[in-house]
Amino acid sequence: MAKKLLLQHVNVPGIETLEVYRQHGGYASVEKALKTMAPNDVVEEVKKSGLRGRGGAGFPTGMKWSFLAKPEGVARYLVCNADESEPGTFKDRYLMEKTPHSLIEGMITSSFALGARTSYIYIRGEYFYVSRILEKAIEEAYAAGYLGENILGSGFSHDCYVQVGGGAYICGEETALLESLEGKRGNPRIKPPFPAIAGLYGCPTVVNNVETIAAVCPIINMGGDEYAKIGIGRSTGTKLISASGHINKPGVYEIELGLPVEEFIYSEEYCGGIINGRQLKAVVPGGSSVPVLPAHLILKTDKGEPRLMSYESLSDGGFATGSMLGSGGFIVYDETTSIVKNLYTFARFYHHESCGQCSPCREGTGWMEKILHRIVEGHGKPSDIDLLWDVQRKIEGNTICPLGDAAAWPVAAAIRHFRAEFEEYINHPERIKDVKHYYSVHQLAEA
Repeated sequence: MAKKLLLQHVNVPGIETLEVYRQHGGYASVEKALKTMAPNDVVEEVKKSGLRGRGGAGFPTGMKWSFLAKPEGVARYLVCNADESEPGTFKDRYLMEKTPHSLIEGMITSSFALGARTSYIYIRGEYFYVSRILEKAIEEAYAAGYLGENILGSGFSHDCYVQVGGGAYICGEETALLESLEGKRGNPRIKPPFPAIAGLYGCPTVVNNVETIAAVCPIINMGGDEYAKIGIGRSTGTKLISASGHINKPGVYEIELGLPVEEFIYSEEYCGGIINGRQLKAVVPGGSSVPVLPAHLILKTDKGEPRLMSYESLSDGGFATGSMLGSGGFIVYDETTSIVKNLYTFARFYHHESCGQCSPCREGTGWMEKILHRIVEGHGKPSDIDLLWDVQRKIEGNTICPLGDAAAWPVAAAIRHFRAEFEEYINHPERIKDVKHYYSVHQLAEA
């Protein structure tokens, strides 16, 4: 049984309340940090833990914290990015809904480390009901003396607020989030300056994901060195995975990083195998923005080694043969899936969610959607595949924020690994027009 740090008590009745949460060790990290540690000691423990950002980028959290500027007389802020809009990802919602106090506790402990008098939880607009759960938890924390003035007699005071977003994917990018939090249109900022220097209201700011902040609690309780013993290599600790698609047991799972991908898919402890005994065709391992990998590359690397659920193993080989752990949105496709139609769905999403600030993204996402629509409707041309490749290549790396890359990478990977399927759609549209299900190339060829 895998070690659980964040979901250990998730099924305990009443765990969403402060009383039950405290009965199971809740707020111990706040008491330990505020009573026995200096702020820099907390930062050092997070550094030693090797914790990496759980929102997608995987940047070392302790290092990110250490970049925070600390000018005299200037406010500092901690902002929690709860704008979980990445298709295929729902682990933050699950965590906030089931154990809201784990996030509030993490906010207090992390804010103490950063010297932040005020923090904000910026939550996705569609998670409005979850915001009510968080607000109730915050009220309980104030009543118990964990928020407000002079917390636990430590001299540290802190206020935490929940802000509901407007339902824009682009606000998952940290600078667009800050713009939205300030009441402006959620357009990404040009960097530098980075938020650690000039973030919310022009003040030094740290933006971290829900899971990242919640993970600070067990790190402080058990110590950074002990936390680092969990996982593999530079992928330390546990990770929440949102598993969906053609699997028998979709849901949120907490795994120890380094678990073999094959075990995660087929083990009864996790996904329980492919539905109806079908064959695995492909997997998007980290949310819709990361490259899709065909079955033979998601189970083993191009070197023949077992692929592991870790930052390094999933990216092994670069995008030619690898992908990314990303946000942990693990989408499984069986043999009946049409990669082309799935890609068209992704392309429509990214075109719709582009803020339009950068020409390559604004125009390129539209072009990719139009080309893919033409292909799936049976009107594709042989030149469309190369045109798609050319458009995505001109988007990647040419935008202010990563949304352009997020739109381009799925297109590049689908063409790279499933070009034959695109050719089948283009060369034999009569086989596709009346198909009721998403058949694979092999099945189409036999039609």
